[in-house]
Amino acid sequence: MVRVERDNSDSVDTDMTLQDSSQQTAEARPRLPAWFKVRAPGGENFIQLANLMRGNGLHTVCEEAHCPNIGECWEQRTATFMVLGDICTRACRYCAVTSGKPLGVDMQEPDRVAAAVERLGLRYCVITSVNRDDLPDGGAFVFLQCVLRIRERVPGCKVEVLIPDFRGMGLRGMVHAKPDVLNHNIETVRRVFHGVRPKGSYDYSLELLRRVKELDPGMATKSGMMVGLGEEWDEVLETMRDLRSVDCDLLTIGQYLRPSKKHAAIERFYTPAEFAALRDEGLRMGFKHVAAGPLVRSSYHAGEQHAAAAVSF
Repeated sequence: MVRVERDNSDSVDTDMTLQDSSQQTAEARPRLPAWFKVRAPGGENFIQLANLMRGNGLHTVCEEAHCPNIGECWEQRTATFMVLGDICTRACRYCAVTSGKPLGVDMQEPDRVAAAVERLGLRYCVITSVNRDDLPDGGAFVFLQCVLRIRERVPGCKVEVLIPDFRGMGLRGMVHAKPDVLNHNIETVRRVFHGVRPKGSYDYSLELLRRVKELDPGMATKSGMMVGLGEEWDEVLETMRDLRSVDCDLLTIGQYLRPSKKHAAIERFYTPAEFAALRDEGLRMGFKHVAAGPLVRSSYHAGEQHAAAAVSF
C-alpha cells in the first residue's frame, strides 16, 4: 500500500451520508450517526488516480477495505497502495479485504508502484499489504524492494510502511531499509483481539514494535486501533499505555464500521467528543501525534503525523 501526498487543495462540494461500495444491508450496519459525512468521490484528481491504478494493475487499500475517506484522499492525490495482491491469507472478522489463497508474487510490482509515485509527483507514500502467510518471509522482501525503488526514482519522497506481522520473519531487513515511519496496527484491545483477529497475537504486535526501536531507536513507529468492537473505555486506555510501553510514537484511533453482515457487529458508536478525549489522553501519555475521529484510518493524514514525529527526532 502506498500513500502519497502533494499540494492540491481541490475538493468536491457535494456532501453525502457515508455508504460503502458493498451495498451493505440494514442488518449489516445500523443507521449511522449524523456526524458520519464524507465528500462524494468523482473529482478530476480522483478520476485520474483511479485510471492510473487500473492502468498499472495496482491495488489500493482505499478500495479493497471500503475506506470512507477515499474521495477526500484521492482528490488530494493521496492514496494507499496495497502490494502483494488483493487476497489475504487471514480472515479477520473486521476486515473487508478478500481472504483465500493468493495467486503468487509479482516481482515487477515494486517498479510499478515507484513509477506511479513518480508520475503523480508524490512527496509522501504509505505501503501496506495483505497478509501473506504462504510466503516464508510474509512478503517482507517485496516491501523492502518498494522502499528501495521509490527512493531511487523519487529521492525526496517520504515512505511509510504499514506492515503485517510477517510471522516473525523479515523485520530486520525492513528496518534496515529505513522507511520514514514503520506502522503496525494493534487493531483492538487485548480482550477482544483473539475474537476478531484469531491468527494474530496482541503480544507479538507489541513485541514487533519494541524490536523496531531496538534495531533503530531513531525510527518513528506507529500503530492504529478501532473502537466499537465491544471494548471498554479503560481497555482502550490500557492498550494505549501498552503501545507507549514499547515507545510507539504515533497513534490512530477510528470507529469500526462493519463491512458486511458476515463480519463482527458494531457494539456502539463513539462520539466526536469521546475521540477528542482519547486524543488528549494519548498526548498526555507521550505520543508525538494522535489522530482520533470517527473516520480516521491508519493512513489518514499520515504526512502530518510523520512531520510531528520528525520534529522530535
